[in-house]
Amino acid sequence: MSESVTTSADHPDGRAPGFRPSATLSVRTEFERQLRRRRTQVAIGFLALLPGILAAAFAIGGAEADSGAGLIELATRGGVNFMVFCLLMSVGFLLIVVVALFFGDSVASEASWSSLRYLLTIPVPRSRLLLQKAVVSVLLSLIAIVVLVVVALALGTLLYGADPLANPFGDSLPYQTAVLRLFVALGYIAINLTWIAGLALLLSVLTDAPLGAVGGTVMVSILVQILDQITALGDLRRLLPGHFSYAWTRALSPTIDWYDMTIGAFSALAYASIFGVLAWIRFSGKDITS
Repeated sequence: MSESVTTSADHPDGRAPGFRPSATLSVRTEFERQLRRRRTQVAIGFLALLPGILAAAFAIGGAEADSGAGLIELATRGGVNFMVFCLLMSVGFLLIVVVALFFGDSVASEASWSSLRYLLTIPVPRSRLLLQKAVVSVLLSLIAIVVLVVVALALGTLLYGADPLANPFGDSLPYQTAVLRLFVALGYIAINLTWIAGLALLLSVLTDAPLGAVGGTVMVSILVQILDQITALGDLRRLLPGHFSYAWTRALSPTIDWYDMTIGAFSALAYASIFGVLAWIRFSGKDITS
C-alpha cells in the first residue's frame, strides 16, 4: 500500500507543512546578529567613552562654575549635573546620529549586501522582517542611551560627588529626587527620538545605501533645527518634529511642567507613526532586486 506524501501543493496557500511565519527571524537571533556588528559596538562604545572625554576636558581646562552659571557651567557641581551636561551635549546631534544609524542601516544594509532577497525567500514575511528590524533597532537605541546615562552618572558621582542638582535659576533638587526625575527625562528623550527612528526606517526601505538613509535622516534633523531657529516662523515652529527636543529639562524643575513634554511626545509619536506606515507600505510593495 503506497504511503501518501504531503507537499506544499496540498496547502491552499502553497506553504510547506509546519511553516509558521511567527517562527522566522526571531528578535533574539536578529539582536545577537546586530550586536556582533562593528558599527553597533563602535556606536555604543563611543557613548560609553563620551563622559570620560568630557570629564578629561574639564580636568585639562580647569573649568570652574559660577553661582549664576547655566547648566553647562554647573556640570562639575555633582554627578547629576554632570549627567545633565552629557545629555545636553548629546540630545541635539549625537543621539540623533546613533538612532539614525541603527534604524537607517537596518534594511538598507541587507539590500547593500544583496542578502535581503534571501531573507525574504527563507521565507520571512515582509511585514515581520520590517517589524523585527524595528524592534531590534529600538533595543539597541535604548541600550545606547542607558549606557551613556549610567556611565555619566557613575563617573560624575565618583569625580564630583552626590551633590544636589542645581539649575541656572538657583533652585536645586536632592540627589535621589534628581535621579528619579531623570528617569522621566530619559523617557521623554526616548519618545522624542521616535520621529528620527521612523524617518530613518522609511529612508532605509527607500534606498539600498545605508549611508544615504543615515545621512539623509541626520540632514533632515539639522534642517529642522535650523528652521526652528527662525523666529519669523512664529508658532509654525511648534509643528516641527524637533521643536520640543529639550522639553525634557522641564522634568528637572522643582515642579514638573508637563505641558511642553506632552505636546512634544504627541508630536514625535505622530510623525513616527506616519513615517512608519509609509515605510511599511513602501516595503510591502517594493520590488526587491538586491
